[in-house]
Amino acid sequence: MVKVTIMGALRHAIDGKAEVEVEASTFKELIDKLSAEYPGLKPQIDRGVSLAVDGRIYREAWLTPIGEAREVVLMPYMKGG
Repeated sequence: MVKVTIMGALRHAIDGKAEVEVEASTFKELIDKLSAEYPGLKPQIDRGVSLAVDGRIYREAWLTPIGEAREVVLMPYMKGG
């Protein structure tokens, strides 16, 4: 199981939880399982999310491995300029 911290606006789609646990080994597997378990999260995932693993942010890096002992954070895409 991977403990995932949920950031910002994504929390409303998972009943306000700050963390969830998911059985996943890659970024893609994680978002697929979160979409299935929390259907309200799917529209945001379809718009785009980023995943931080041990402080490094990934965007659309579907095969990024996620180890059980890592810090994993799911967040909306960040925009800026």
